[in-house]
This record gives sequence, C-alpha cells and structure tokens, in this order.
Amino acid sequence: MSPGKLNKRVIGDRLAWLDKMVAEIRALPLESYEEFTSTLKNVWAAESCLRRALESIFDLGRHILAKGFGIGVTEYKQIASELEKAGVLSHSQARLLTTLAGYRNRMVHFYHEVTFEELYEICRSELGDLLKIRNALLEWIESNPGQIDETL
Repeated sequence: MSPGKLNKRVIGDRLAWLDKMVAEIRALPLESYEEFTSTLKNVWAAESCLRRALESIFDLGRHILAKGFGIGVTEYKQIASELEKAGVLSHSQARLLTTLAGYRNRMVHFYHEVTFEELYEICRSELGDLLKIRNALLEWIESNPGQIDETL
C-alpha cells in the first residue's frame, strides 16, 4: 500500500457522524440512572450511538493510516499504536485510543457483559475521551493540509 492523500469527504463524514452520535447521547436523560433506565429505548440508543461514535473514530484513524502513510491495519488497538508511531497521536492519546478500542471490542464481542449502569456512567461522564481523540486527529489533519485531497 502506498501513501496518498486523505479524502476530504471521508474526514468530514466521519467527524460529522461522531459529532451526531455524541449529540444524540447528550440528548438522552442522563441526569439520573433511574431516568436513563425509565425506558429501555434510552439504553439501546445510548449503546448504539456510543458504538457508532467509536467506530467513526477508528474509521478515521484507519483512513489516516491507509491514505496518509500507506499503513494497513486490521486490529483496532493497532490503529492506536500506528497513529502514535506515525506522529499523529501522542503517547497518552494513543493509550487512550487503545482503551477505547478495548471498550469497542467489548461492546461488540462481549455485549452481554456491558451493564446498564456501566453504559450510563460512560455516557454521563466519559464522552470527553472520544472528543479528546477527535480533536487530536483533527488537529493533525489541520496541521497537515498538504495531506488532504481537496476534491470531492
């Protein structure tokens, strides 16, 4: 795989999707656990939006690696380590992304172990972690304008 330019549409779509999913989570009743679980639709919406938000972060990271550096990855945790090696993320950001990869894998493969309480706490107080990675990737993209294919 040879490096090329990042696709502006892919970047915009993944960032917009992430922002939409975070906004949907924040629109849920997160003031109390009782209110959050008063209808299971809230729980299922939170789970779906969180999983999709995580997927969008990893899709963007994979796109940066594939198009920007010619690096193909298959494992979610590998995306984090390769982004660090490429200088896109700092060590602490890559560690955070590795943690998010582990949680994404847990949501997909061990979904039956994710409790409503855990999901509530993440949606109530941990969304900032997603935004830290979002902002770090966007900062790298904006500081490397020559890497972007501006044509849509």
